[in-house]
Amino acid sequence: MKEKQPNRYQALVAEIFRKSHKKGVTSVLFSREELIETADRLQIKIPKNLGDVLYSFRYRYPLPAEILATQPKGKEWVIEGVGRALYEFKLVPINRIAPNPNLVTIKLPDATPEIIAVNSLSDEQALLAKVRYNRLIDIFLGVASYSLQNHLRTTVKGLGQIEIDEVYVGVDRHGCQYIIPVQAKGGNDQLSVVQAKQDIACCTEKFPGLQCRAISAQFMDDSRIALFELCLDADGMVRTVEERHYLLVPGDQIESADLQSYCQRSK
Repeated sequence: MKEKQPNRYQALVAEIFRKSHKKGVTSVLFSREELIETADRLQIKIPKNLGDVLYSFRYRYPLPAEILATQPKGKEWVIEGVGRALYEFKLVPINRIAPNPNLVTIKLPDATPEIIAVNSLSDEQALLAKVRYNRLIDIFLGVASYSLQNHLRTTVKGLGQIEIDEVYVGVDRHGCQYIIPVQAKGGNDQLSVVQAKQDIACCTEKFPGLQCRAISAQFMDDSRIALFELCLDADGMVRTVEERHYLLVPGDQIESADLQSYCQRSK
């Protein structure tokens, strides 16, 4: 994204927040129509895909400084969907999904087809492809899983339109079946608790007969892949159930000492 875009987006989002925010409130509602009207009034050119404005502040860039300045200690503003073409700035406890730098790395033989690795067009797509071709969901969760659909766009009651990066279905040795939403982030994008919540809400609504196990995947700086299983606690906070780091390498780079170490940990 060009540097001028965040600046334009910041001006737009800051104006929408400023117009409705009052000291002490924990929610500021706004609509898609308000985005368009405010952009016209400020003479800000925005993309036809208005979702890019909100996506930028959900996953790529911090909110404007004047919005951050209103955050009380331990809280932060997030942008959530609350209905069809409706959104809100919501003040929530600070909640992060970030790789633990002290976690051990597990080497796996890289099964990504060379033609896929060479022609991947984006970090997100490259990550989803590596997860799929290396069966990382199966390995991580210990269930047989199958890709059902990627970039699932649908509407969820109370949230409006959402998109899930990829959805898997799975079954374990006892016959229990799972619905597995996956969010993937690469480059400078950050894993989002907002997206995790909406993925879980979607799968709970659309697949009520299946157990939901939400996964987040992130490329780390050194090509490792961090996988998280996430859930919601009683207070609606996103919590990490489990985290693993995988490094995909040629098979001959996995030494006997590595294999012995993995076997010991699996006992």
